[in-house]
Amino acid sequence: MHRTVLFAALVWTALAGGPASAQVVTEPVAPPEQTQPVAPRDYVKSVLGAWEFSNSARDKLCGITLKGDNGPNGQRLDIGKDCVAVFPFIKDVVGWKFAENDFLRLFDAKGEVIVEFSEVEMGLFESLKAGEGVLFLQTVASAGPPPRSTDQMTGEWTIVRGAGKPVCGLTLSNRASGSDGFALRLKPGCDAAVTRFGPTVWQMDRSELVLMSPRGETWRFEETDPKTWQRIPERAEPVLMVKQ
Repeated sequence: MHRTVLFAALVWTALAGGPASAQVVTEPVAPPEQTQPVAPRDYVKSVLGAWEFSNSARDKLCGITLKGDNGPNGQRLDIGKDCVAVFPFIKDVVGWKFAENDFLRLFDAKGEVIVEFSEVEMGLFESLKAGEGVLFLQTVASAGPPPRSTDQMTGEWTIVRGAGKPVCGLTLSNRASGSDGFALRLKPGCDAAVTRFGPTVWQMDRSELVLMSPRGETWRFEETDPKTWQRIPERAEPVLMVKQ
């Protein structure tokens, strides 16, 4: 009888939460960290405005303005009046929009893709279109002035090294030389470095003047003023082409 009373007392104490009850201690659980969602890049707003539409040589170019208001297919755009003459296929374009993987697409009224651009860097998109080659879409601010025309570049030039020392005279003509560009003629008396290079063809590659040899070697020049072009990349002793 004594054991029964003692057992009952222990049960009652445990139920009552007395000292005999088992206490389960738990550590407080910290709430999960709250991370702010990363806002996706607002591509539409980032590309609104004036763009230059051109081929790789920039001898064919025109202006396009991308707008943010909605049209039948994506957003609206304005196409420069001279674009259709330069790129006939663009006459059917009525809208633009971003698609999967950030491709910038130009659409016709039926929603068919006329040309699709991929982003090369901020402010520059490129596309490979059958029959047109590589096309570029770049902001007017980043495009810079249009490249010099063939007529502006033809004529007599002198290659100058270092502190104004003439090392070769040459003539850039407007006579086509195959599909690579225009004919170039070196004058007698050029120094050994130019003679070894032996350029025979020149062309404009976007805003750069390129001299090419029959072996495929090239010298590239960029404009420093209307009559002076400097070979790039720069060298310890600058090499210039100066128009006479």
